[in-house]
Amino acid sequence: MALLLKAKNKAVEAYAVMRDMTEFNQLVEELDNEFNDSWQPLDFDSGLAVLDEGKSEVLEFAVVGVSAADEQNLNIVTEYILKAKRIGLPVVLVVKDVNPAALHQLMRLGADDFIPYPIPDGALRDSFVNLRDRKVNNAEPEEKRKKRRHGFVLPVYGVAGGVGASTFAVNLAWELATASRKSDKRVALLDFNFQFGSVATYLDLPRREAIYELISDPASMDHDALAQALTSFKSRLAVLTSPMDALPLDIIAPEDVQKLIDIARDSYDFIIIDMPQALVHWSDNVLKAAETYFTVLEIDMRSAQNTLRFLRALKAEELPFEKVQFILNRAPGFTDMSGKARVKRLGESLGVSLDVLLPDGGKPVAQACDQGLPLSEVAAKNPLRKEVRKIAEALLEQVEADKAAVAT
Repeated sequence: MALLLKAKNKAVEAYAVMRDMTEFNQLVEELDNEFNDSWQPLDFDSGLAVLDEGKSEVLEFAVVGVSAADEQNLNIVTEYILKAKRIGLPVVLVVKDVNPAALHQLMRLGADDFIPYPIPDGALRDSFVNLRDRKVNNAEPEEKRKKRRHGFVLPVYGVAGGVGASTFAVNLAWELATASRKSDKRVALLDFNFQFGSVATYLDLPRREAIYELISDPASMDHDALAQALTSFKSRLAVLTSPMDALPLDIIAPEDVQKLIDIARDSYDFIIIDMPQALVHWSDNVLKAAETYFTVLEIDMRSAQNTLRFLRALKAEELPFEKVQFILNRAPGFTDMSGKARVKRLGESLGVSLDVLLPDGGKPVAQACDQGLPLSEVAAKNPLRKEVRKIAEALLEQVEADKAAVAT
């Protein structure tokens, strides 16, 4: 007797409505990247019929493609926009060779945004992010909007150069930002290696002059000063890069580091801090503020010896060792039994638990860093990317679980 497994239909998160889909091939690719298979292509007649069913909880947008050929009969386009707005569905227009008068008419009917075709890089994603933010802000009362977020501080420290700490920090921050795109969770990535930080390089971001002003003038350090120093990556991740010039690590005092972290915690739900390898006079402030202190090492003698020095420093200063979560990068594969035995011996000799094992991502990791993109944008199926995403999802689930526990 055969068992028929019925595939579960994915809920539709967006409608793409247009007269001729072949005119908007780039739009199809952009929607695939944004929603995978959770969007539905429709012509205008089908689109109007679907709206009669109402708006589901997961349905977010209607993307309406309008070309010059549609100007002869804008009535069906205007009818769709009006109907979508009546059920509270945001409408994004993608316009191809449409004259300004027709575009003005459609926007006055209630379209929320418009994007020219061909679509500029990142424009569609930015539009979705802005509309999601607008929805959250409109739904929340003013008092709640001004409420502090009390973000989770997650520093990333590499016990030796080249162990992959900065790569892990950048990709963890990006995975958190993308995994929480439908919620109001905000993510910031702070590069505290003020001399030779790599975050700007790995995300191809400019180093702003305002960063030096922020850390060199603690008296003026506030939410506005931090906002001016931050750079946005793809409208989802706020990034504080290292300064333009190499600065001494003691340019900022411990109390000012604490102040900077507190300001970031007020505005963001997750604060990933890429730490310098050197232990400085404000390192303990970061450790004390951390929810979890990720410490990255490799399975080699250099990492083992530096880890022992790091552990001795923590014990000597009576710092909260229990916050440290060791991560073994470039760990042996599942079938490498001798490698797994080495991992076990390393953990036993150091007296630590090596629970988080990251696989070797190979050449695509270095290529992604050189291109200034997260690994998910270059090699989405890379095993390292998959493990980092699992960690990000576990962090999000833990936050939601803690939030639910507090609510009850």
